[in-house]
Amino acid sequence: MALHVRLGPLAASLSVARMVAGLCVASLIPLFVSLGAAAESWPSRPIRLLIGFPPGGPADIPGRAIAERLSQSLGTSVVAENKPGAGGMLATQELISQPADGYTLSICTYFDPVNTLLYRKARYKVSDIAPVSLIGTYDYVLAVANSVPADTLSKLVEISKASPDKFNYGHIGIGSSANLIFKLLEKRTGIKMTAVPFKGSAPAMQEVLAGRLDLYIVPPISAVQAYDARQIKVLAVTGKSRLPVMPQVATLQELGVPLVSVAFVGVCAATGTPADIIEKLNGLVREAVATPQYEHLMDTLGAVPIASSPEELQALIDSAVRDTAPIVDEFKLQMD
Repeated sequence: MALHVRLGPLAASLSVARMVAGLCVASLIPLFVSLGAAAESWPSRPIRLLIGFPPGGPADIPGRAIAERLSQSLGTSVVAENKPGAGGMLATQELISQPADGYTLSICTYFDPVNTLLYRKARYKVSDIAPVSLIGTYDYVLAVANSVPADTLSKLVEISKASPDKFNYGHIGIGSSANLIFKLLEKRTGIKMTAVPFKGSAPAMQEVLAGRLDLYIVPPISAVQAYDARQIKVLAVTGKSRLPVMPQVATLQELGVPLVSVAFVGVCAATGTPADIIEKLNGLVREAVATPQYEHLMDTLGAVPIASSPEELQALIDSAVRDTAPIVDEFKLQMD
């Protein structure tokens, strides 16, 4: 005799619920598969690499080299796009305004974190930027016009102390590297000079070459050729060690000035970019930086080719904020 069991109302409800739940899970499987396939298919269209500075500079040249290498590795175009203005802020604002999907990247520099300190109304936060990898570092050099009657830093300091404001120096805006370094140089040597603002680094260097501007702080790329041709003097470098392209030029520390300034250049994405895309990009950037061609390029620029983990680049970004904040406060550099 067959045994028939009649389900009560509660049991029936539970049975229906289980059936519905099973159907829901089944219906989600294609969605998860679709999302996984989408992640695996990245990139499926060209990628923009934003550079917040004009062509030919210490961010642009390595950035374009990395873009070319990534294009080859990814099998899709990585288009380097200059978007200069406001110390790199325009490019960073463009980066974070786009979907965080790995199709918009940027060449990030010291300016990205420092701008959040300089501008009260900066349109982004440091936390909006997701580091991928370093691509290099570089020091600065103290470029001096041949018309300046000093062949050493000590002589320059001696003359400047005897005649305050005798010398002038160029910078490309409040909070720019040259502006901050010269302010620290004045403080730590006890001299006083006259600041002259310029709209760009190239015009400032032209004035040094012409002898109308006495001093300027620049990356080596902007000074090596003129220095080799004896069109300018270079009295010091700001790094921890001498530059291979200028081995005879001492560091500020060697000359008794406790001042070190090293800039970094990296690749960044917008916060929220999928972790697997960041990881893939990091591996490819590391490969690009390790190529002999890229190493040679950076050597000619007086820069150091170096890659990193995202965490290591984040540490540099954080240290830029930590080290620069007191300087911005001390010299009252913050702007609206």
